[in-house]
Amino acid sequence: MSFDSLVSSFVDFVTEDPGHAVALGLPGPHDRLSDPSLAAQAHKTERARGLLARVQAFDGPLSFDQTLDRDLMVLELEAAISKLTRRLNGRLESTQLPRAAEEIGDAPFLMFINDPRPPGERLSDITARLEATPRWLDGLLERLDTPVQRWVDIDVERVGGLPSLFANLRGWADHEGWADAPRLAEACRVAEDALSSYVERLRALPTTTELHLGRSGAEEIVRLRGIDLSLEDLHRLATDYLAGLGDDLEGLRGGLVAEHGLDPATTVEQLGEHLDAHHRVRIDDEGDMDAVLRRYEDERGRILSFIAERDLFPILDDQDMRLMRTPTFMEPSIPAGAMMPPPPLRPGTKTSLVYLTLKPELLAEHTELGIPGMMIHEGIPGHHLQLAWAAANPSPVRRLYDGAHHAEGWTTMLEDYMLDLGYLGELTDAARFSGKRDIARIGARVAIDLFFMTGDKGFLDVGVDCDLSSDDPFVAAGNLLQAVTGFVPGRVQAELNWYSQERGYPLSYLTGNHLVWALKAELAEANRGRLEGLALDRAFHRIYLESGNMPVRWLWRVFRHHGLLPSEERVG
Repeated sequence: MSFDSLVSSFVDFVTEDPGHAVALGLPGPHDRLSDPSLAAQAHKTERARGLLARVQAFDGPLSFDQTLDRDLMVLELEAAISKLTRRLNGRLESTQLPRAAEEIGDAPFLMFINDPRPPGERLSDITARLEATPRWLDGLLERLDTPVQRWVDIDVERVGGLPSLFANLRGWADHEGWADAPRLAEACRVAEDALSSYVERLRALPTTTELHLGRSGAEEIVRLRGIDLSLEDLHRLATDYLAGLGDDLEGLRGGLVAEHGLDPATTVEQLGEHLDAHHRVRIDDEGDMDAVLRRYEDERGRILSFIAERDLFPILDDQDMRLMRTPTFMEPSIPAGAMMPPPPLRPGTKTSLVYLTLKPELLAEHTELGIPGMMIHEGIPGHHLQLAWAAANPSPVRRLYDGAHHAEGWTTMLEDYMLDLGYLGELTDAARFSGKRDIARIGARVAIDLFFMTGDKGFLDVGVDCDLSSDDPFVAAGNLLQAVTGFVPGRVQAELNWYSQERGYPLSYLTGNHLVWALKAELAEANRGRLEGLALDRAFHRIYLESGNMPVRWLWRVFRHHGLLPSEERVG
């Protein structure tokens, strides 16, 4: 078997889930739902094990890039097997995790908003999926066994937002004059009735509040994320980061208090509230959230101009980014903003969707200081740029690999980098203060992620003065997150929702940030006197972006291959 055929088999395995295939940009048809049964899960596990054995046994000659791809396939297949077989409370975790809203809503929404096929093809696929909803929900309920109560609450809340999606789909079909619009309307009605019944039946199931996997489970998740740090290393990283952040905030506080004519005794928290109010987005109607969306669009243009004037990053010609309000059914898991990357297997324009959760009660999250940071993080030069480049990578393996700390390390580094270059001018100190208060979340995320995975409350002790005494993990973790960030209660709860389900992802932000800055520092030292300043930055940006997705620690291999690091490996 050739290496190319192994890669093809890997792509087939990764893309076999119907909903995932939509997100990845395969052309379709996408007219069926996944199989929620445990038998299907067991069969997929065996296929993953067989493919992993074939990849590991391959002994043909490999180029540098093929070696990276082989190692990535091994890591990804091991992670897939681990997730498929992960046990919680003595049972498979999948039996305790209801995700009906995700299966029913995500793919139709993507086909509605970001699918280049003719409307009739997309509407036909959506209708067929909705018609299959009752049977799929029966299968999910058959699989579930004493689900985690918080996860039940999350799914119920998200399901509550699906009727608004269905209404949009019916309106779209009518607007297009689609001949089968009555069939779609009936499918929506049937799906809504089935979802209502599902919620009742789900609520009637016995539940558990126990969501911790234990230490060994956490260690495996961290390793399979491509992170070679121990749990104690990660906890120490978070503790040191938050302590240093406190010193930075205090250093900025004095100058900003004087600048704004405030009482010298003004605390960091009080100054944050003052800056949020002083720099709030000015709109004529407090309920006009579209005006906030337009403000984000304006910032996008300013950032692009700043980058172009300095030639800071390579920008793909064939890329686009769409800003939109977060769909109702996705709000419980998107506290402020998020992005959906360009489908990595779709040819043509690499288009990202950036969701912004815009509600009057969350207006304080969207200020003249926060909007630039959000657009830097989610758009260009952040996630959209990095993942658009990844989607254009020649290797399908590196297009498909989900490198959480690779992506988040890149974006969190940029939030400081753009301020270092003076992007916000006279607002730099205020923006840095506001940004550091907000990015403090990445320190809290490490602590909470480790705690949610292990159940060891000691991981929540990161030197922050807050009440950790509650036996309810969400109360204790919420108190830490609120103390660190000052987030409004709605955002705290939305953050905790996805922390609890996306194990190992929350800690990726600070881990990636740490590793990316360490890589930059080592590059600067290794190239002193021959490649420095913006020239080094441009080389770093180009190689990082053009290399595709991978664990950050593997980038040392890439930069050595390009001759920008010495041969011996030293990871910061």
